Amino acid sequence: MNIVVCIKRVAASNSTIKVAPDGATLDATGVEFEINPYDEFAVEQALQTKEAAGEGEVTVVSLGSADSVKELRDCLARGADKAVLLKHDGPADAYAISEMLVSWLKDQNADLILMGKQSIDADDGQVPQRVATLLDVSCITDVKKVAIQDGAITAERDIEGGREVVVCQLPAVLSTQKGLNEPRYANLKGIMKAKKKPFEEIDVASVDSALTVVSLGLPPARADGRIVGEGAAAVGALIDALKNEAKVL
Repeated sequence: MNIVVCIKRVAASNSTIKVAPDGATLDATGVEFEINPYDEFAVEQALQTKEAAGEGEVTVVSLGSADSVKELRDCLARGADKAVLLKHDGPADAYAISEMLVSWLKDQNADLILMGKQSIDADDGQVPQRVATLLDVSCITDVKKVAIQDGAITAERDIEGGREVVVCQLPAVLSTQKGLNEPRYANLKGIMKAKKKPFEEIDVASVDSALTVVSLGLPPARADGRIVGEGAAAVGALIDALKNEAKVL
């Protein structure tokens, strides 16, 4: 089985984010980066699928700058067979990202394309569906359980009040959700083997974003809390504050 996993390099979730002087981009100074957490579930699912089949190939691909090499090599160390960097500098929205990914994916004859349900930076959750539409293949999103047998995928996804079971045929695009699996980490043996695995860098034709970021801003600082009273005498004051100041009652 030919499996492709799309990953993205994002700022670590515990990073302190600052807006750049231009007011429309982020200042990356001092920020730690990592594989998008939802993409880690996609990488693990690809490796488990290959191991269960006893054959196949897992390719990880990322659209981004040369800085993304570190995250791609991490995936190789975890067990992926080869990595591809689609070189693109600068911001890109879901439309542009999908178009540029598909310009490469359309020639890969992938049986299964995996990616996280969304990236934790843009948080729009559009790329899996867009990629599937452009490739004209099936798509199942937010997958929390998956089984593949005889060219068919049976996947489960949470919906309000229950769980939905979806069946489709390969080829397909799946987006992964927390709870699907427990991602493995690279060990020393994997890190050493990763140095000898194929790594390709490709110049991709840039696609203009359909979305323009006009400005970015941090949320306003929270007001300091205050004590409205002590004991039973505070109940009336608290209700009054919730009703007339916070306006939540």
